[in-house]
Amino acid sequence: MATQDATTLDVDAIREDFPVLDRTVGGDVTVPGPDEGDDTPLYYLDNAATSHTPRQVVEAMTEYYYEYNANVHRGIHTLSQEASVAYEKAHDRVAEFINAAGREEVVFTKNTTEAFNLVAYTWGLTELEAGENIVTTEMEHHASLVTWQQLCEKQGAEVRYVEIDENGELDMDDLREKVDDDTAMVSAVHVSNTLGTVNPVVEITEIAHEHEALSFIDGAQAVPTRPVDVAAMDADFYAFSGHKMLGPTGIGVLYGKQELLEALPPFLVGGSMIRRVKFEETTWEELPWKFEAGTPPIAEAIGLTAAIDYLEEIGMETVERHETELATYAYDRLNEFDDVEIYGPTDRGGLVSFNLDGVHAHDLSSILDDHGVAVRAGDHCTQPLHDILDVPASTRASFYIYNTKAEIDELVEAVDTARQLFA
Repeated sequence: MATQDATTLDVDAIREDFPVLDRTVGGDVTVPGPDEGDDTPLYYLDNAATSHTPRQVVEAMTEYYYEYNANVHRGIHTLSQEASVAYEKAHDRVAEFINAAGREEVVFTKNTTEAFNLVAYTWGLTELEAGENIVTTEMEHHASLVTWQQLCEKQGAEVRYVEIDENGELDMDDLREKVDDDTAMVSAVHVSNTLGTVNPVVEITEIAHEHEALSFIDGAQAVPTRPVDVAAMDADFYAFSGHKMLGPTGIGVLYGKQELLEALPPFLVGGSMIRRVKFEETTWEELPWKFEAGTPPIAEAIGLTAAIDYLEEIGMETVERHETELATYAYDRLNEFDDVEIYGPTDRGGLVSFNLDGVHAHDLSSILDDHGVAVRAGDHCTQPLHDILDVPASTRASFYIYNTKAEIDELVEAVDTARQLFA
């Protein structure tokens, strides 16, 4: 990757690291647009679902498989030692990236969803009591909302949902009203994957702590796109996924304050997470290994480390600036159409969800795909939020470090084609 300066991205140089961006798609165009039968350039605008993976990440994982593929924490031989060191250093690298105190506060999971379930099945089943409540928001991803819903049903607790205002932002007065001395957890998404809303997570955490409640922040859309400092945020738990930040699938991160993780029981039991097993009893390994039962995601952790290195070479402030610029440009271009409705605030993270009047999001997405524009269509795992918006689905374009304004122009042109087709 070419060295970036402190304020701008050399997007052309970055795109050279992503071979998939050079491919073409389509070939069976059935609507006005590219010539029928011709392959179409790919304009990948579905990064909130998953980002692409640069050569550097693939090469780091390949090196592991080719040079020192072995299980960790189980062997004295050279390959196992090398793999163990790399796996442990991956925890250290993540801790450094989000400013956690150390590897003890970084647990590798499969994804953000598993991180929520880990806390629900450890803290939730042991600490949450009948009559207490968990406060979350109307804009939550199902990974959060459904997990707390099911936990409260098991424990006889209540879920309270903080309302959003007409701009798609949290009603902070409603949050203050719903958090009380019976609140055990306040859980909020850092950046909404549908609205693009960037929530005031420091303030949310402060309100939780004023009532001696814990805070859990969903960072799946935040960690890939902006600097995140969990120490400054003072969140008790924070979760994100590797595949949305240039890393591989199959690995996520649960950050938790050390004193909290030490007090929790294991989530899964078996190999690797034990210190001593007797027929009478078993004792647990130290953090973070207590929560990483079985053979862990070794190659994935090495890939995640390489992804962090890639992002930090660019600089997370620069990443955020680029995403914000693209989101603003997309918002303004789509807002030129009087029959396009955009959801969420003007100031937003790097995505735009919208609908074309009279056209279902799935149909619009299909037309965009015919033009090589890859977007997400559906409820984006936020069905209750779409009920509030009073739409069954929406079309979402989401941007990352390798996207350009020219690609957004292709999106807008394809939307205009759909407008004419359904006029």
